[in-house]
Amino acid sequence: MLLLRLRHRRFLGAPPFHHFLSNAADPSSYPEVYPENPNPWIVKVIVSLFAHGGRGSPSEARARFLRGSLNAELAFHVIKCMDDPASMLEFFHVTDAELDFHHSVHAYNLFVRKFSSSGHCDAARRVFHTMRSKAHLVCASSLNSLVSCVVRSGDLDAAIGLVAEARDLKCRLGVVVVNLLLNVLIRKNREDEAVRLLREWSGMVFSPDTCSFNIIIRGLCRKGKAFEAFDFLAEMKAFGCSPDTITYNTFIDGLCRADEVDRAHALLKEVISSKVCWLDVVSFTSLISGYCKVGRMEEAAKLYKEMVDCGKRPNTVTHNVLIDGYAKIGDMTSAKRVYEQMIFQGCPADVVTFSTLIDGCCRNGQFDDAMGLWHEMGCRDISPNEYTFAILLNGLCKQNRLSQARDLLRQLKYSNLVPQPFMYNPVVDGFCKAGNVDEANIIFSEMEEKRCSPDKWTYTILIIGHCMKGRMTEAVNLFHKMLEVGCIPDEITVISLVSRLLKAGMPAEANQVVITVSFDDFSVGSTHFKKCSLLGKSGGILAAI
Repeated sequence: MLLLRLRHRRFLGAPPFHHFLSNAADPSSYPEVYPENPNPWIVKVIVSLFAHGGRGSPSEARARFLRGSLNAELAFHVIKCMDDPASMLEFFHVTDAELDFHHSVHAYNLFVRKFSSSGHCDAARRVFHTMRSKAHLVCASSLNSLVSCVVRSGDLDAAIGLVAEARDLKCRLGVVVVNLLLNVLIRKNREDEAVRLLREWSGMVFSPDTCSFNIIIRGLCRKGKAFEAFDFLAEMKAFGCSPDTITYNTFIDGLCRADEVDRAHALLKEVISSKVCWLDVVSFTSLISGYCKVGRMEEAAKLYKEMVDCGKRPNTVTHNVLIDGYAKIGDMTSAKRVYEQMIFQGCPADVVTFSTLIDGCCRNGQFDDAMGLWHEMGCRDISPNEYTFAILLNGLCKQNRLSQARDLLRQLKYSNLVPQPFMYNPVVDGFCKAGNVDEANIIFSEMEEKRCSPDKWTYTILIIGHCMKGRMTEAVNLFHKMLEVGCIPDEITVISLVSRLLKAGMPAEANQVVITVSFDDFSVGSTHFKKCSLLGKSGGILAAI
């Protein structure tokens, strides 16, 4: 297609492409190029030369062509027309490194913006440093694009360094870009650096908004530094920012996390009375959750009523928090009453609602109610998650209702859940304790068939189960299989197997187990088995040195 276009150009009076390459030493042979309005055909030719990173174009001929025709304005338009980052990078390398071409400040800034927007941080930073070395001015939009790109790449130290450079460059950073950096710093548990950045560069490099302060306050509150976060309320006002609903919700949640529920309640009352902002359902739910976590259910119920009275409609999370609070103190009557009230108000229950209720029923021995809730989930078309299965399976096995647990486990294959070991382990343990090791082995095989890798608890349960039935060879084989699949045994696994082998009069096998652990250099719990031997003629005493 390029050759066809070039041939077409001949009829319009333009010289063919080979003419440029063969006469590159003679600038007079080129058509006149107007800096303010470069010939679009030459722009397309150069872009084509660097298509796909310049593969297929003779480098020497290309360099000769560029030396004779390229100027700053033409280079700018070439960059503008390039969409492929590889092509741009090759063009920059050839012009900057091979030809020592001096791009205009507009071209350099365009390079930075286009590389940054495409996520090529290394290339953008390379151009940026080239600009700095040549004392070119960096425009604010280019620096903002670069900082955003560097933050998204995860190089937070480099991003912080660019914020500091903004002062020397006399560039203002957009608050959205800075908030992005602050947010990632908080997410990476680097709240001290986020606080320092906000306090050091606010006003000088960027103008913070309410969101900037909310990010810092959230980070401090999640680290249990709610009282330190309060210092930022005064700083917000200094920058003309006002705390909003998110600000106060964050403070209420932070105080509750620090077990300062009364202080959180006082703050909620203060905000309501002063009408500084409009509190929402999250504000009340956070405080209700705080009361529930410390077992103060009367205050939680009272606050729930106040919430309804002031026109705030409780949502699913609000009810789930109350149900969990009542369930944890064993008051399942109140927990079920909240659930019934929830349904009556038209608030949809979810998997958390039912999992919490089922857990409470199992903890309080109400297994028929738990099974009834399980069936109600199905009627309401709410799919159980891994934890719902695990809660009910664990409760049934503790009550030795193994046949029900086994039936429930079979239902897993009809769900879209990815089976996890903690779902199988209670059932395996239940059958082993009941002496039905064969059924436990079948469940173990099912786990492997469903690509659910048994964990150290699964193996330990089975090893002990086989030992209790006198199947010592099978127990040892399971131990070796555990090591083969890369499942690291802990202190309980090793000591349980070794002690039972010794009791069974198998000191050589016991010693071999410990030697195997020693040779594989496993750290087992707090004990590191470096050298093991059997002391005494009877071999009844194991010494781990």
